[in-house]
Amino acid sequence: MYRCYSHTVKNIAVLTVLVIISGVYSYAEKSERNYCFSLGPQFGFVYGQALEYVYSLPEDTKNELLSELIWEMKPVFYLGLQAEFGRIDLMKAPGFFSSISFKAGISGDSGVMEDRDWLYPENSNLTRFSSHTNRTGEFFLLDASAGFSFPIKSFLYIKPFIGGSWMRFAFSGRNGYGVYNDLNPKEQDFSGEKVITYSQDWLILAIGFTSGTNILYPFIFDISFQISPLTYCSATDTHISRNTVFRDFTAWGLFFEPSLNMSFVVKPVEFSLVFSYRRIGKTRGESYTNANNAGFYLGKNKAGAGLSLFSSNFLVSIRL
Repeated sequence: MYRCYSHTVKNIAVLTVLVIISGVYSYAEKSERNYCFSLGPQFGFVYGQALEYVYSLPEDTKNELLSELIWEMKPVFYLGLQAEFGRIDLMKAPGFFSSISFKAGISGDSGVMEDRDWLYPENSNLTRFSSHTNRTGEFFLLDASAGFSFPIKSFLYIKPFIGGSWMRFAFSGRNGYGVYNDLNPKEQDFSGEKVITYSQDWLILAIGFTSGTNILYPFIFDISFQISPLTYCSATDTHISRNTVFRDFTAWGLFFEPSLNMSFVVKPVEFSLVFSYRRIGKTRGESYTNANNAGFYLGKNKAGAGLSLFSSNFLVSIRL
């Protein structure tokens, strides 16, 4: 994995140098254009967790949830590319813009996975708990947006936009221990590379708003916010020791993402540092169960998913 990561970093570094040389060479000829295309590498990390829920029925327990599983990403480092198209000078006139960003995480241990169950019908006491080392095996983020920019006075601009996201995360829990306080109280140790696995595929459609200023040029600052209830998650949970697979199809968790972008411009290169917080509240939908390879059937309990991620991202963009 280290060799693969090292080669990836070298390839991105070489690409960055080539694009910078190309951009510097042609910038003088192209600077009179109103619009430009920019491209550059990015790297950073996320710190947070993916969430998995099973909602209870009135006869199950007094708690809202029958089960909650927390899959930590603390942290996951990533590499990626970002491309943008828009006006060269946002202060001259209104204009169109679009962007697309791809991030791929580096697999590795990323904290712990915790599983909690509430199974007492008469109260909301916790009955089962287990904890395992969590490994993030897959981490992909694809974000795209398009909108319009409007100058306000000579140093402020606003950018309303529509954004869409696809995210995929895949985890595996290994080793660990469990405490069971229901019918036959006991403690259990687990060993093995995979005790449980879980994956989430997210689709999001949102509206957003950015406001920025170049009053301290060559420094540029902007803040952005996205929000939407239009979220969908397809998830698969495999309990290896029980030979049971759950497939969940859930939607309508409230998504929001504030972010702060600080940039420094040395034409035609722009260096950016971005901080953001992405959260999706509890979704809800159907869950299908396959025990002992007998085939999937619709479960009686609703399922859900959630997400909470803080991201720190460094980006180098070169105007082409």
